[in-house]
Amino acid sequence: MAELSSNELASKEPYYNLHGAEPAGLMRWWQSLDDNRGVRARLRRVDRPDDALLTDSFFQFLSMMPQRWAHPSHLYASALVATALAQVRQHNSSQRFAAQLGSGDNDRPVMSELRFKQLIKSRTPEEFFRRLLRAIRLLNNSVNILSLTEGILHWYEEYLQGPDRDPIKRLSVKWAQDYYLPRKKPTTDTAA
Repeated sequence: MAELSSNELASKEPYYNLHGAEPAGLMRWWQSLDDNRGVRARLRRVDRPDDALLTDSFFQFLSMMPQRWAHPSHLYASALVATALAQVRQHNSSQRFAAQLGSGDNDRPVMSELRFKQLIKSRTPEEFFRRLLRAIRLLNNSVNILSLTEGILHWYEEYLQGPDRDPIKRLSVKWAQDYYLPRKKPTTDTAA
């Protein structure tokens, strides 16, 4: 797999809030999993993000991330990201993560609306993790890694601090926009 340079990523990817992580650094770690199948396997085998906290694979991940990611208040979010990204086989930057879930054949979303709403409304990190893994599998393990990471970090932030007072800044609204807008049919202008 060809490695993307920072400039290539910057020119191709929209801005993602990755809590200080460079998109190229995150991609480099994910790409390194191809050469370190044992690391990927250990992270894929965890049943809960807590289990990742006990693996050397997770600490290898942390060593490549900004210091903020190793802070106790961020550690669980970091584990969610590492374990979710270990499930991904192909980076697909054509759409944001939620848009990928909302697009599908014959105007049917890849993830049903009911399951999508359950994902958004997950009440615990374990519930979110389990539903997130299901979403990744539904996408045949081909997801937008940077968008997925941003979503995980945003979800965990809202889990700890509560949703933003401004509804537009909430993850549920952002993901709903991405999920529903790709399926919207183009309208024809009927005005005379």
